[in-house]
Amino acid sequence: MIRHVVMWKFKPEAEGKTKEENMAIVKDSLYALLPIIPEIKRMEIGLDVKHTDMSMDLMLLTEFDNMDTLAYYANHPEHLKVSGYVRKVVETRVVLDCEI
Repeated sequence: MIRHVVMWKFKPEAEGKTKEENMAIVKDSLYALLPIIPEIKRMEIGLDVKHTDMSMDLMLLTEFDNMDTLAYYANHPEHLKVSGYVRKVVETRVVLDCEI
């Protein structure tokens, strides 16, 4: 099983929306992928509650059977749409993929 964790720091404003609005759009868009991409075995999304200088704003945790299904997800046209929007509204992105 592969766990894919992504964390983002959002821009204060982007695409004519506030940070909070963009976080909500990204969260909803990611959850909308669940019925479209059955290769996603688990998805959790969390919003930062501490708001420290070291904090990221939003965390995505997904799990996949293997690296092939993670690659399928990463290259799925609907995921690419979400990723395209995310790139416009975030300042920083960190990723960790690990075997569990």
